[in-house]
Amino acid sequence: MRRSREMNEVVKDLRKHVVAGETKEAEAMLPKAQKAIDKAAKRGIIKGNTADRKKSRLVAAILRTKK
Repeated sequence: MRRSREMNEVVKDLRKHVVAGETKEAEAMLPKAQKAIDKAAKRGIIKGNTADRKKSRLVAAILRTKK
């Protein structure tokens, strides 16, 4: 439960920065989000492929705001 909530909060905060166009802040939060996603996958909260997909989509969202 704790890992799931932590992962969702970090991902939500990162997405808020992306939507607001705050690329620097989003990039700074990316390692924290990836760590939370990996921990959730390790504990069995989400599956490994789902974790990889979430991380990939976060990076892609950040790259889209850079353009």
